[in-house]
Amino acid sequence: MTERLIVVVPCYNEARNIPLILKRFSEVASRADIGLLLVDNGSSDDTPAIISEQLPSFSFARSFRVPVNQGYGWGILQGLAQCDSDYLGWTHADMQTDPLDLLRAFEIIEKGGFRPDIYVKGQRRGRPLSDSFFTGGMSIFESLYLGMPLWDINAQPNIFHRSFFDVWQSPPHDFAFDLFVYYQARRSKLDIVRFDVQFPERLHGVSTWNTGLRSKLRFIKRTLEFSVKLRRSLQQQ
Repeated sequence: MTERLIVVVPCYNEARNIPLILKRFSEVASRADIGLLLVDNGSSDDTPAIISEQLPSFSFARSFRVPVNQGYGWGILQGLAQCDSDYLGWTHADMQTDPLDLLRAFEIIEKGGFRPDIYVKGQRRGRPLSDSFFTGGMSIFESLYLGMPLWDINAQPNIFHRSFFDVWQSPPHDFAFDLFVYYQARRSKLDIVRFDVQFPERLHGVSTWNTGLRSKLRFIKRTLEFSVKLRRSLQQQ
């Protein structure tokens, strides 16, 4: 059966999580119309070797290597460009987002009749209070500044029709990528469906951005800079 959905998972130094992702995703891939693309986003650990070692045991999965890490968003974009399915999506490799949530998301699309104007996005539950407070503050600011409701912007997974991907112009290559896509979905008046997902602690590895207050401040600074740039581009249209 031709894959109707291919999910991109960007992997940067996720060697210990790769076997867990593939094993858990094998439950999703009981459906022959869902495939997985692991994007080695310029990893400097054993991620390339682990992917090569593991993939032969999982027929639903393939890989793509980005030689030099140019950002979180860049890795996802490079992966999406390799996909030829009707529906595309991405989620994280840190196992804080359950691969089975992808199946739940795709079932929402299926029950909706495989419409091209639907966008399915998770909504995180079970997070520490400090992280929820941070997310809430950023969501309120972005909603007011950009003039449309944008809540839990970085939640996973994200699934959408490839026709939506085809119209993106100049998406950012860093962690502002999630904001860009969510905003464009709102602006395109897609039917955005949110569903609850659990968000436990990371099992292995270290977050590349959420390492404390200082990293959160850097994240805020980058996101605000992109928000200003995005708003200015809209005013020039």
